[in-house]
Amino acid sequence: MNPYSFDVDTADFQEKVIAASHRAPVLVDFWAEWCAPCRALKPILEKLAVDYGGRFILAKMNSDRNQELAAQLGVRGIPNVKAFVDGKLVDEFTGALPEAQIRAFIDGLLPSPAEPLRVAAQEARARGDAEVAASLLADARELDPANEDVLLDLAEIHIDTGRTDAAQALLDPLEHRVRDTTRLAALQARLKLVAAGGGADPAALAARIAANAGDLDARLQLAHAHALAQDYRPALEQLLGIVRRDRKWQDEAARKTMLDLFALLGGNAQYDDLVREFRIQLARTLN
Repeated sequence: MNPYSFDVDTADFQEKVIAASHRAPVLVDFWAEWCAPCRALKPILEKLAVDYGGRFILAKMNSDRNQELAAQLGVRGIPNVKAFVDGKLVDEFTGALPEAQIRAFIDGLLPSPAEPLRVAAQEARARGDAEVAASLLADARELDPANEDVLLDLAEIHIDTGRTDAAQALLDPLEHRVRDTTRLAALQARLKLVAAGGGADPAALAARIAANAGDLDARLQLAHAHALAQDYRPALEQLLGIVRRDRKWQDEAARKTMLDLFALLGGNAQYDDLVREFRIQLARTLN
């Protein structure tokens, strides 16, 4: 008996697939008795279920006997293997693939060996111990060098601690292969802000602007200072003020910085209204 492989039908699908997928990935093999490729695929899947020793579960469903559920899940050809993780359908393939390709498919579903270290790093960072977090993430990177979550986490800590060159070195190779493009764009925007932030005193900059409303350099520096302090509305107000006075000043620096801020804030729902408001105002100003 294979403890990691079993038959499933519509009646117990919720328990054996959806609920179980919160503990380990579940692969559902939709097959039928008349299907020759299904007969070729089934023993490969069963062998892999044993080889992986419970790191994933194989659930076999006769699509002829469970036609309504198969149709609901979009089964259009068999064999069709659907992968469920944390109660959700996350990936699938159709046809009798070679064992090596199926192994690669399964490996893509399994938690990274670096994940426990990444979680520990998040806890250290929450305690304010950035150095310990960075060390844990460095160890995690050795275990899983291509893990983009680890790389992005480490880059973010480097930005927080002023190691901008190290952060840039991590982010540059990810530009054309990263899955989480929103987070990558936000980190790249933060890097630009840190690089341009300077050490000017916001009060002194505000005094310069009060004395000369057309001091665009002071406005840009003050916008950077506000953004680095995570005070985004006044930052965007200063940048919009520059665009309204001279949109092409310093190769459209204000407009480009606004776009960087939109990227920085775009993945955070609490700033959705703010971003929408200033996107509209920028569009109206430019048009």
